[in-house]
Amino acid sequence: MGQAAVHVLFTGGTISMRRDPVTGAALPALSGREIVARVPGLRRLARLRLEDLARLPGPHATPAWMWLLRARVEGVLAGPAVDGVVVTHGTDTLEETAYLLDLTVASAKPVVLCGAMRTFSDPGWDGPANLTAAVRTAAHPEARGRGVLVVVGEEIHAAARVRKMHTQRLDAFRSSLGPLGVLDRGRVLFHGPAFRAPVLRPRRLAAPVDLHVLGAGADDALLRASLARGARGLVLEGTGAGNVPPAVLPGIRAALRARVPVVVVSRCAEGRVGPLYGFEGGGQRLAEMGVILGGDLGGPKARILLMVALGATSDAETLRSLFER
Repeated sequence: MGQAAVHVLFTGGTISMRRDPVTGAALPALSGREIVARVPGLRRLARLRLEDLARLPGPHATPAWMWLLRARVEGVLAGPAVDGVVVTHGTDTLEETAYLLDLTVASAKPVVLCGAMRTFSDPGWDGPANLTAAVRTAAHPEARGRGVLVVVGEEIHAAARVRKMHTQRLDAFRSSLGPLGVLDRGRVLFHGPAFRAPVLRPRRLAAPVDLHVLGAGADDALLRASLARGARGLVLEGTGAGNVPPAVLPGIRAALRARVPVVVVSRCAEGRVGPLYGFEGGGQRLAEMGVILGGDLGGPKARILLMVALGATSDAETLRSLFER
């Protein structure tokens, strides 16, 4: 068997950035070919096809752009000559793009996202190591059927689990249940058998879906502003195991009366929400009202799932089951 064929989609991010010599600020600058030219031995790992799709900083990626990226990834994977896809991406929103792709791209072929925490101009630019690890993973036969993967810092994470946990460190990405695999001296080692959840096939993304973080004493003013602008859904990052301040409840009730689904997750970095507390605003009371409890998803991922799910169904029980799975 010959080398795997890996299509690399370059979309920007810190991996493509260099610092302006006058201001010192980092800006996207390098093309895919310029990046690959600075990664020794990369072309020996797979038969590479390089495509410059965008040159975006991570915060400029929108759900609408992610939806277009999904179409391009599916189109590339449909080609019989392609064995896997690598996407370079800004780390600020990488987990959201990876999760949207994981929810909607049906192919069993590997899709691997990577990025960098340091620019080409910085000592210890981590772009070459992360891109090398991503290509190795996409070319590995055991990567098939695992859904979309995120490879950073020689760890392989499931898109549905991974979070950016630090603003600057090289090992900024972690998963609450640990990585699916690692790269050990260049070898791809997975910890368990392949598995992925069934994908969704929405016709489009529902928008807007708004995300609100609830601090102590928060009220429902921002929820009502979302409803006034026509929000299709609301995601609330509550406290602890999925609780909200009492002053938020009138806005939640108004949303539910208007058939706008409300999902509550936790602002905590780890752990699941659940119907544990029976006080006013507690998770049990919220569930009884019809609020969807979002498991262990963080707010940004829950928002992506709600946008995708509402593009496929408006049935309340189906929506609930998608979050519970």
